[in-house]
Amino acid sequence: MQIEPQAFDRVLSSMCTEPHPVAREAAERFLATNPGDPGTYPAISALEDEAIERLGEIAGLADPAGYVTSGGTEANIQAVRIARERAEMATPTVVMPESGHFSFQKAATLLGVDLQLVPTDDDHRADLDAVRACADDDTALLVGVAGTTEYGRVDPIPELGDIAQSVDAMLHVDAAWGGFVLPFTDHDWNFDHASVDTMAIDPHKMGQAAVPAGGLLVQEDTLLDELAVDTPYLESTSQATLTGTRSGAGVASAVAAMDELWPAGYREQYTRSQANAEWLADALTARGYDVVTPELPLVAADVPAATFEALRDAGWRISRTGTDDLRIVCMPHVTRKMLEAFVADLDDLGGQPGTAGTETSPRPAESGPAGANLNSTPHSGGSETDQSRTCRNGSTPGSAGDSSSD
Repeated sequence: MQIEPQAFDRVLSSMCTEPHPVAREAAERFLATNPGDPGTYPAISALEDEAIERLGEIAGLADPAGYVTSGGTEANIQAVRIARERAEMATPTVVMPESGHFSFQKAATLLGVDLQLVPTDDDHRADLDAVRACADDDTALLVGVAGTTEYGRVDPIPELGDIAQSVDAMLHVDAAWGGFVLPFTDHDWNFDHASVDTMAIDPHKMGQAAVPAGGLLVQEDTLLDELAVDTPYLESTSQATLTGTRSGAGVASAVAAMDELWPAGYREQYTRSQANAEWLADALTARGYDVVTPELPLVAADVPAATFEALRDAGWRISRTGTDDLRIVCMPHVTRKMLEAFVADLDDLGGQPGTAGTETSPRPAESGPAGANLNSTPHSGGSETDQSRTCRNGSTPGSAGDSSSD
């Protein structure tokens, strides 16, 4: 094979990163094992138990259950599946902010649930009044995001938990990206802070494990019973995972990274990444660009489209939000030297700030995220006026936004 892996020296848009050396070594050692068959592969099964214990410690869950997934998408689909199986209504509804991940659209299609989107507020967080208007007796699951991909925002998780309880629904938190930085902030986001039932949290993002190493955590192990199927030909008798056969590389890599870095190493990395994000935000602001203040290590700014394309042509791997803002994620591989080189290229290639016609305020409710089709659909949440303003169909192609999962 002649092709070499892409270097990370100009990757500024990804929420994955180079694995820590101990994580890389562990992945190679356990590559051929299969945690999907724990009876045959007890060593990797024991490591998966360790991974869930450590993820529970990070996410404020004293007696955790769950498993190591392929990533946030699988964890999100499985959370919807749990909620659907526990629901008693014919067509359960999932309510999430328009900043939620597109994997929930996949879940809605696969599982036959009704996905309803609500707008975000002026700071790109879930609008609680809109959630209250949309949630009703048909709601099986509310979704909150703890670290959105577009703006690095954290939804008001405790308040979402209260709303979920008021309609006898479950609460899922998508912390796939934010879960390894939020422990070092003042945000309320985890099981210890709110009535959270399920969570996506990915070691292969800020946790510096090798891909694929996601995580699904559940409040109690009985929730996994909703996912279980019999496995008569295996040494183990049942299985709750979605993928079945999985390489043990992700499991071993996650344990190795967390053993090495939790908590001091992750705290140090968060401090560096956040400082880099704030440095870049200041540099862009000084050049006249409108910048969304980085609450977590992610920067969004209204760089003109022509400048954006010129930067990509220069080799920078960058991306845009649903409203065409430049977004840069300060992952562990992103150094100050990289950002200085990026800003130097921006100075050489850039046009005048503010000429892109973009904005850093939230999307209008009627336009939705990333080309969404958010025409109102019949729904029983709130009054007819409230519903048309706050609760919109997200079960169609292109209608779910981009958040922390993959």
